[in-house]
Amino acid sequence: MQPIEDYAFLGDTHSAALVSRDGSIDWLCLPRFDSGACFAAILDDRTGGHWRIAPVSSEFTVERTYRHESLVLETTFATSEGRFRLIDCLPIEQGGESADPRRVHTHDVVVRVVEGLEGHVDVAMEFAPRFDYGGITPWIRAHGGGLEAVGGPSALDLQATVPIRRQDKSASSAFSVEAGGRVMFLARSHASHLNPPELDVAADCDWLIDRTDRFWREWAARCTYHGRWRPEVIRSLIVLKALTYSPTGGIVAAPTTSLPEEIGGVRNWDYRYCWLRDATFTLEVLLEHGYTAEAEEWRDWLLRAVAGDPGELQIMYGVRGERRLTEMELPWLSGYENSKPVRIGNAAVDQFQLDVYGEVMDALHSATRAGNQPVAESWDLQQSIVDFVCEHWTSPDEGIWEVRSGRQHFVHSKVMAWVAVDRGISMVENLGREGDVDHWKAVRFEIREEVLQRGFDERGGHFKRSYTDPSLDASLLVLPLVGFIDAKDPRMVGTIEAVQRDLVVDGLVRRYRTEESADGLPGDEGAFLMCSFWLVDCLELIGRHEQAERLFEHLVSLSSDLDLLAEQYDPNQERFLGNFPQAFSHVALATSALGLERGGQSPAFRRGRFEYP
Repeated sequence: MQPIEDYAFLGDTHSAALVSRDGSIDWLCLPRFDSGACFAAILDDRTGGHWRIAPVSSEFTVERTYRHESLVLETTFATSEGRFRLIDCLPIEQGGESADPRRVHTHDVVVRVVEGLEGHVDVAMEFAPRFDYGGITPWIRAHGGGLEAVGGPSALDLQATVPIRRQDKSASSAFSVEAGGRVMFLARSHASHLNPPELDVAADCDWLIDRTDRFWREWAARCTYHGRWRPEVIRSLIVLKALTYSPTGGIVAAPTTSLPEEIGGVRNWDYRYCWLRDATFTLEVLLEHGYTAEAEEWRDWLLRAVAGDPGELQIMYGVRGERRLTEMELPWLSGYENSKPVRIGNAAVDQFQLDVYGEVMDALHSATRAGNQPVAESWDLQQSIVDFVCEHWTSPDEGIWEVRSGRQHFVHSKVMAWVAVDRGISMVENLGREGDVDHWKAVRFEIREEVLQRGFDERGGHFKRSYTDPSLDASLLVLPLVGFIDAKDPRMVGTIEAVQRDLVVDGLVRRYRTEESADGLPGDEGAFLMCSFWLVDCLELIGRHEQAERLFEHLVSLSSDLDLLAEQYDPNQERFLGNFPQAFSHVALATSALGLERGGQSPAFRRGRFEYP
C-alpha cells in the first residue's frame, strides 16, 4: 500500500474520495461521508475494491497538483512514449452557489478525464467496485450504453467515451491517447432499485469539471487572509469546506476510517462523524477568515445536534445529528498495512467527557460575540448546559483523548467545565442575557481554585494530566488558549517548557507518553499535529515568536505535496499516521498562521479574559 501522504483528497461537501499517486481511487463513500465505501482498497488492496487509470507500462513518473485554489486534481503521467494528464473531481452541481452553504448540491458522481499531452501512451482502466466496504462483490451488467455494478441496495453506473469490457467481477478498458486526445469516464452512484441520474459522459464531463473548478475558486476568493502562508491556509480551508456536509452544516473530523495511529496496531478509529470538541476552533477559524455563512451553519448544526437534556449530550454525532454510531469491526478487511481491526462506528460516543460542555458554550459564545444572528431558543439550552456543569463538574470523565482505561479527574476536563460556566457568565454580563450569574460566579471560582490546587504539580512546576497523575498531557496547552490562565503566568510557562522537554520528539508534540499514562490500549502512536500547533500558539503568546515561527514552518513542511495533513506524524519513519486528511490539523494550521501574523492577537488565540491572579 502507498503511504498515506501519497493520497490526494477529493470532496464535494457530501462525500469524499482518496486517489493514489498511480491513479487509483482507493477510497470512496457515496452518497455521504459515512456511507459504506464502494472502493476501500486503502484498507485491503485485495478485496476492498478500486478504480485505477494509469499507463500500461509499469515505468512511469508522476506529477500532480490541484488547480489553483480548487479541489480539481490533475495527475500527469510520463512514460518513455509520452505524457498524459488525468483530471479527477467530485463535481459540484451546476447552480450551486459558493456563497450559500445550503445551495451546494452534488450528483453523487465521479468524473475522470484523460488528456493526451505528448507522444502516444497506452492506458489501462480497471473498475472494480466492492460495496459495503468490500463486503459485497457486485454483479456487472450492460446498462444504457455503459455498465452497471449492482449489489444489494447499491449500484454504480459507469459510462465512458471508449469501449468498456465487462468481466466477471470488474470492468476494464485499454486505449491509447495522443497529444490533444481526450477520453472521459463518469461513474454515478444510485440506489439499485432506481434508475441513475440523467447524465451523458461526452456531453457533461467538461461542464461538471468547469463548474466544480469555478465553485472552489469563487469560494477561496472570499477568504480575507492574504498573508505569507496564504497557499497553505487556503488549502486548509478548502479541506475544511469539503469535509462539511452542506445539507446540515456538520463538519466531519476526517473522511476515512481505521487509518492507523500505529502501523500494525489496533488504534484504528472511524472519524467520519462530527465532534463537538472541534466546534470552537472550527467556528473561530471560519469567522476569522471571512466565512460567516459557514460559521452560522456550523453553529446551527451544533444547536440542533445538542438540543435536549444536557445529561444526554454526546461527544459526537452523525452529519445529520444522528446519535446512534454503533461501533463494529469488519473482519474481512486486512486493514491498512495489516493494521487490524478495521472499525466503523465509534464506541466513544457513549463516554462521558466533561470538556465538551465547555466547547459547546465556548462556540456559541464566540458566535454571538462575532455577531452571528442568535437563535431564539439557544439561550435556554445554554443556561441548562451551565446548570448541568455546575452540578456535575466534580465527576470524573474519560477526557479529551477518549481513554478506555476508566474515568479520571482530568485537568483539561475541569478547565473546560470552567470555560462552560465562564462563557455563561459572559453571555449575561456582556451580551445581555439573563441567568443565575451569582451562583455561576461562585462555581467558576470553586472550579478554578480546585484546579490550581489539585491540578498543579509543585514539585515538577507544571500542570498535571489529572489530579492523581502528575505526568504531562498536551491538552494542558489549551489552558491559556481558552482564557483560564495567562500564558505568561509562571505556572503556565513551566507547563509549556515541560511539554517541550518531555513530550516533544523531533520538534513534534505527543499527546502523552503511552508507556507512562495508560489509556487502556496496547501499542504506541505518533505525534499529534494539532497539539504541535497548540505549542506554536503558546510560544507566540509568551513572546517567543521566532521559536513559534520555526515550529510552524517545520509543521508546514511536513504537509504532503498537495498541502494535506493527517492526524499524526511518525518522526522516526517520516510518514503520516491516522485518518486523512484531518480537519482539526488544518483548522490548527489556519489558526496558527493568523495568530503568528497578528502577534498573538487573533481572537482564536486568546478567548476569554485574563482577570484572575
